[in-house]
Amino acid sequence: MKNTVKVQEVRPSSPSRRNFLKISGLTLAGTGLLLAGCNDDDSSSTNPQDELPGIRAGKFDLGGGDLGVLTYAYALEQLEADFYTKVVNAANFTGTFNAEEQAVLVDLYNHEVIHREFFKAAITGALTAAGADVNAHLLPGLAFEYPDVSFTNRLSVLNTAKALEDTGVAAYNGAGKLITSPDYLLIAGKIVSVEARHASAIRSLLNPNSKDFAGDDIVSNSTGLDVAKSPGQILPVAGNFITTEFTANYLT
Repeated sequence: MKNTVKVQEVRPSSPSRRNFLKISGLTLAGTGLLLAGCNDDDSSSTNPQDELPGIRAGKFDLGGGDLGVLTYAYALEQLEADFYTKVVNAANFTGTFNAEEQAVLVDLYNHEVIHREFFKAAITGALTAAGADVNAHLLPGLAFEYPDVSFTNRLSVLNTAKALEDTGVAAYNGAGKLITSPDYLLIAGKIVSVEARHASAIRSLLNPNSKDFAGDDIVSNSTGLDVAKSPGQILPVAGNFITTEFTANYLT
């Protein structure tokens, strides 16, 4: 998969963590390319026309059913990819972060671009298989702003990354119950696993050698499971960064 942004590759001080993240991303990339080339035979029956993503009342709506969940994930992955693109291309990136931090952030950048392009390809393939107009129903590129983030400040970047990664994990966990296709549910499970590794890596950078990588604020003491949040809980948080208006009237 071709990236349009060039970043400086750096050697980490912790090879095991770097390899762990890289293996996760490369495995997902291969899986994503496989799914993008498959037809979703159930998309037309589980997503009636009035639930397809598309413009309604002058705004893009994410739609409902499996395709709506994919479009929801695509919006969130656009946000994460945009954030890390800005991080690794910021002025004084190599001066703001040490070698290990640079390596982790570059890997996260690469992973999120892979996730974003995967969802774009998967949605395009599902729309095509359903005989729908891709241009009318594919979520366009979103615009973002980060008014409270200083991309040359280590803590500002890492704390924002922590918030985005924790939100991403909770979003996938909460949306899983809305997915009916076993194939899409399997892929969502793989991606949330990678996102959880991202969250742990960022938390470890912020507070090394602590329990924060799986803190009580994200892992339930009673169930041992990560937090799960509905689209209605996630989108207002993501909306702090997304300036393009859209609706989610069919996602509950």
